Parts: sequence; structure tokens; C-alpha cells
Amino acid sequence: MSLDDLQQQLGHRFVDDALLRQALTHRSYGQPNNERLEFLGDSVLNCVVAAMLYRHFARIDEGDLSRLRANLVKQDSLHRLALTLDLHAELRVGEGEARSGGKTRPSMLADALEALIGAVYLDAGFEAAERVVRRLFEGVEIGPQMQAAARDAKTALQEWLQGRRLQLPAYRVVETSGVAHRQSFEVECTVAERALAVRGSGNSRRAAEQSAAAAMLAQLQAQTP
Repeated sequence: MSLDDLQQQLGHRFVDDALLRQALTHRSYGQPNNERLEFLGDSVLNCVVAAMLYRHFARIDEGDLSRLRANLVKQDSLHRLALTLDLHAELRVGEGEARSGGKTRPSMLADALEALIGAVYLDAGFEAAERVVRRLFEGVEIGPQMQAAARDAKTALQEWLQGRRLQLPAYRVVETSGVAHRQSFEVECTVAERALAVRGSGNSRRAAEQSAAAAMLAQLQAQTP
């Protein structure tokens, strides 16, 4: 995997290479990082997906369209798209994040994908960003009966471990930040028998545990032939 390969998969060749590098830079690595690009890309993504759904489903009301959009742009969906791009291979993170499995963390990969969309928008405008988003969702089956959520990541991890007669994972909160009504949690998931520990973040302890579980499952599956 290389930056050339990534651009080919996106269907966009950057004029400003610095935007591409920034989109793939987590704040733990240094400045400039991808947080502002993520903010921009999130808005572009939501707009493009809303337009796609509006055109495709002429008889669905606003409430159902909103639920469909939420399903398509949620962290789990974006994480899957990021995996198809092998985005983790080009993601730049600090040493601590690298040791804790940050490159495979669903939240980090989803954020990087949004940052890439924001970077494309700044590099070539809305139409270019729209083409990239449409290309990303080409292989996604979109229907009015889509479930609101995928299978619980903690359950999926538990079943994977039990199927191999391994002990269940342990979760612990390692950091809580923010004010009371807007807290952010960071949770560590550990699988002792594999000597693995990864972290996940979310706006609730449960969401952070789900993020950590999804990252752990991805790492275990990547290591298992």
C-alpha cells in the first residue's frame, strides 16, 4: 500500500500533497493534524449521502431518510470503508498510539476517512469530494430496510474468543475528559492470552467499550491466518 495506491482507490489525485498527508496525521503524531479536516469532511459526507438517498428513495419520508443516513455515516460503517482502503497502512500516529493499536482503532480510521473527504474538498472542490464519496459507497448495499446498527462489537469479540476457547476480554476506563454533559471516555480492551491491549474512545463508557472491542477484533483477525 502506498499513497499512490490510496489515491487510485479514492479516484482522486491530489494537487496539494500536503492536504493528503495532513488528512492521514493523527494529533498524537504532531501538527498539522487531521482534526479540522475531519470536521469539514463530516459535513461534506453528510451532505453527499443525504443527496444520494434523496434521489434514490423518492417515496421515503424525512425520518426514514435520516435513519438511513445515520446508518451509512456512523463510525462502524466508515471503519469498514477505511479497511477496504487499507487506510491504517498510511495513517501517521504517535509512538504511544502505535503501541496501543491506534492504527486499527475504528474511531481513528473513521475520523481519518472523514478527514480525507475534507482534504479532497479543499483540494478540488465539492464535485470532486462528491465523486469520492459516491465511489466509496459503490459496493455498499443501500436499502430502506437497513438495520439501525450492526452486530454488537463486544458480542462479536466474545463469540470470536469463545470459539477459540480463549478467555473473555477485560475492559477498563483509562481516561475521562470533558465537562459533565459532554464527556469523552477512553477504554482499554485486553486479551491476556494473546498479550494484546487496544484502546477505543466514545462519548459514553459503553460506546468506548464497543470501539475498543471492534479494534481488538480487527487486530485478532488480522493476526489469525
